[in-house]
Amino acid sequence: MVAAAFIGSMVSMCIILLFSVKVHNMSVLIVCGILLGYICSAVTDFFVTFANDSNIVNLHNWAMGSFSGTNWTDVKITAVIISIVMVLTFLLSKPISAYQLGEHYAQNMGVNIIVLRITLILLSSMLSACVTAFAGPISFVGIAVPHLIKTAIHSAKPLIIIPASFLGGALVTLFCDGIARSFFAPTELSISSVTAFFLVPVVIYMMLSKQGRR
Repeated sequence: MVAAAFIGSMVSMCIILLFSVKVHNMSVLIVCGILLGYICSAVTDFFVTFANDSNIVNLHNWAMGSFSGTNWTDVKITAVIISIVMVLTFLLSKPISAYQLGEHYAQNMGVNIIVLRITLILLSSMLSACVTAFAGPISFVGIAVPHLIKTAIHSAKPLIIIPASFLGGALVTLFCDGIARSFFAPTELSISSVTAFFLVPVVIYMMLSKQGRR
C-alpha cells in the first residue's frame, strides 16, 4: 500500500509537471492540482467499489492520516528521502532568491525559469509523496506553515525559510497529532481534521491579504 501510494503520488506529480509547462500562473497551477486530486479520489472510489472488506478497512485507516502505524524502518526511509531533498533544495537557494524578485529579474540573472519551476515541483512532490505514502494525506501543512514561519521570523531568505519551514512543519504536525490522539481518547481523530481546523483560517487570511494588496 505504501508503494502504491508513492507511485500514485509520482504519477500525479508528472501530470502537474505537464501542466506547469503550459500554465505560468501559480494560482491556476494550484487549482489544477486540486482538480487532479478530485480525479484521484474518483479513481480510488472506483477501486474501493470492487475491493475486499479488509482492504477497505486498511484504506480507511490510511486515509485518515496518522503516524500510529509508522515504524522505525519507515522513519529511516523517510529520513533518507527528506535529507536528499533538503540538500538539493539548499543548492537552489540562489535561484529561488532571484525568482522571488520576479521572473524577469531571475532571467536577467541567468536563471532558467522553466527548469527551476519543474525542479521545485519535483522536489516538493517528492516530499509530499513521502509523507502521504507512510502517514496518509495530511492537509494544509505545506501551504500554511511556510507563511506562518515567514511572518514569525520576518524573513523570506531561502537559506533561513527552508530549514525553518521543515522544522515548523514537523512541530505543527506533531502538535496536531497529539491533539488527534488525546482529545477524544481512546478514539483517534484524523490528523487532517485537526490541521484543517487550525490551518484553513491561515490559508484564508493569506488569500484575503494577497487580494487586499492588489
